[in-house]
Amino acid sequence: MSIDAVFTPTQQPIIPIKSKIKPEKPNAGLAPLLLTVTELIRQLMEAQVIRSMERGDLSDEQLDNASDSLKKLAEQVVEICKIFDIEPASLNLDLGEAGSLLPREGGYYPGQPSAKPTLLELLDRLLNTGIVVQGEVELGLANIDLIHAKLQLVLTSQPLI
Repeated sequence: MSIDAVFTPTQQPIIPIKSKIKPEKPNAGLAPLLLTVTELIRQLMEAQVIRSMERGDLSDEQLDNASDSLKKLAEQVVEICKIFDIEPASLNLDLGEAGSLLPREGGYYPGQPSAKPTLLELLDRLLNTGIVVQGEVELGLANIDLIHAKLQLVLTSQPLI
């Protein structure tokens, strides 16, 4: 599977994306994409566990449980990659000028600045500091607004009071 560009409805390239996922396994379907998203979330959770550990928010038992769970999830990702003949390193997408999706092995530690942050690092920083996103969505058909939604999303790794 190789994605060369993401297109808007008008077919204009937005951000070129390169993937090293092997095309030899046409039966893999959405597996590479789902594994990539799973690995992004796993590494994001790992970063949050590290931040919580450094703040002293986790007991030894909680830290052991989190560590065991993250290790099992990483092993499952590798096992599923084997089933679909996907190289685990290929799950890291090159986002062109935006950098890469995931850091290179050993290339990121939560809270430490890096010269070229990855999407994972940016998400980790947003979770650590928190962000509020507000918006309105209106969906319609034939110039008739049918669905109206006001959204407010609070995204943080800190408990909400």
